[in-house]
Amino acid sequence: MEENIRRNKIVGSRRFSNYFWTIFLFIGGFSFLLAGLSTYLKINLLPFANPTQLAFIPQGLVMIFYGTLSLSFSIYILLTLFWDIGSGYNEYNKLENLVKIVRKGFPGKNREILLTYPLNSIKSIGIKISEGLNPKRIVYLCLKDERKIPLTPVQQPNSISILEEEASDLAKFLDLKLENL
Repeated sequence: MEENIRRNKIVGSRRFSNYFWTIFLFIGGFSFLLAGLSTYLKINLLPFANPTQLAFIPQGLVMIFYGTLSLSFSIYILLTLFWDIGSGYNEYNKLENLVKIVRKGFPGKNREILLTYPLNSIKSIGIKISEGLNPKRIVYLCLKDERKIPLTPVQQPNSISILEEEASDLAKFLDLKLENL
């Protein structure tokens, strides 16, 4: 049975980098907000600096703006961590003759994203590798109607050898050809 069903778990937003940026943005934003409020109230709210000597307009106002913006971003990333946006799995089932792609989205009526494709509608497994400033290394499920469904999660790019090995292993499992996109 296990030789006919394969399930690849996809890590969503719960990655180390998102935890790091949530903490970094929260601490920085809270500090900027306190510094901006210190300039307005003329009371030092920060133990490591004395922003009361700054003028409220424009420095204090700008610090409040940037602090609020940074806190908003940290709350947004924290919520994506809590909801685990983007997590799910790819299931390749030869017994049911289906490929299922399941992901979690934002809360609401369409939170659970489920894509199913019969194996006979799949043309090939494709790999797209682009280098440069924003490198992309993605494995695609190429359908006969020319749609390309990404299978790899959003993350730091894997090495080319690992990506090719995963793609060729999947193509061999599904008995499909492997193509370069």
